[in-house]
Amino acid sequence: MKAVPLVGGPVELRGALDLETTEAGVMPRRLPAWTKVQYQDPSVYGVTLMPSGVRLVFRTDACEVELDVLTSTGQLDAEPQPRPTGMMELLVDGVPFGRQQAPLGNVLRMAGPGAEQRLIPGEPGTVRFGGLPAGMKQVELWLPQQTPTELVSLRADGEVLAPLPDGRRRWVHYGSSISHCLEADGPTGTWPVVAATLGGVEVINLGQAGNEMLDPYVARTIRDLPADLISLKVGINIVALAAFRQRSFGPAVHGFLDTIREGHPQTPLLLISPVSCPTFEERPGPVAAGADGKITALGDPADVAGGALSLTLVRAELARIVAARRARDCHLHYLDGRELLGPDEVADLPDGLHPTAAAYRRMGKRFAAHAFVDGGPFAC
Repeated sequence: MKAVPLVGGPVELRGALDLETTEAGVMPRRLPAWTKVQYQDPSVYGVTLMPSGVRLVFRTDACEVELDVLTSTGQLDAEPQPRPTGMMELLVDGVPFGRQQAPLGNVLRMAGPGAEQRLIPGEPGTVRFGGLPAGMKQVELWLPQQTPTELVSLRADGEVLAPLPDGRRRWVHYGSSISHCLEADGPTGTWPVVAATLGGVEVINLGQAGNEMLDPYVARTIRDLPADLISLKVGINIVALAAFRQRSFGPAVHGFLDTIREGHPQTPLLLISPVSCPTFEERPGPVAAGADGKITALGDPADVAGGALSLTLVRAELARIVAARRARDCHLHYLDGRELLGPDEVADLPDGLHPTAAAYRRMGKRFAAHAFVDGGPFAC
């Protein structure tokens, strides 16, 4: 087996916008380095380290490849085991070839959500894929979407070359945990990846669990990225954390769109409202989780009349904003998120908020059927 450089060599890291050097190796991140000084909440840094949509891409005639990684997962003191590290998946010439559980590395213990973390150091582990087809082929090694993963070393028993140029259109997507897809059955099972595969495009997933807050640094990031297609799935975190009221929500959406349009004045842009979530349909946040793991809205429905946000109000406001802007922006479109997961499917929200792995795949198929078909906003 020959060592292959992870930086400065033939391997291309797609889906990441930053690469941090660590003691173990390098750590991919899904926002550029300059954004870090602007995070109000440290959880933003953590979710950008979770490599949803991040993959190593290269060509090789090797029959076996090995990747050493150091993962970091969490564990509450009351939990008997650390949280699952997730799956790593290998594609050969775009076709799924194999998948393996990511090795357990560092564990961050805490008394409860938001409590101080205690690091239990771990060691790098090896993921090995053997029996690859003979001859030169393009390989994609996808990292687990829910687990920060340091890349330590890569080895192959053959020649490794740079990947062929990706001639597909680039789709940049922004959203919440329901776009980050922590509960998906693997990195290629997130709904943006399912949709991108069906639509024949390359996806950059900027979904941030718990942090879809229309942060200006995200708008500037999207503005400055090469993008042929853009989508923004907006609303659930804003309602769940009572982050805006009606007076401030509309201008924030307009400002986010204005910033993106500075760099992409005619790029197809799809604004997506939240999927069904009974807890917040008529009741505002903030949110709490019960002992059974189910979420509960703590807000008073009567406050909606005074400007508090419910999902029903958010959907109406997003539709209104798109209708008002389309007079001068014919490339802006709207999708009601309930078309991806509707009120008759709320049994697929085990905690009342997050879809099952099967529901994520169904969402991806529905998005592709809406966005990439003839006449859809992302059609060729």
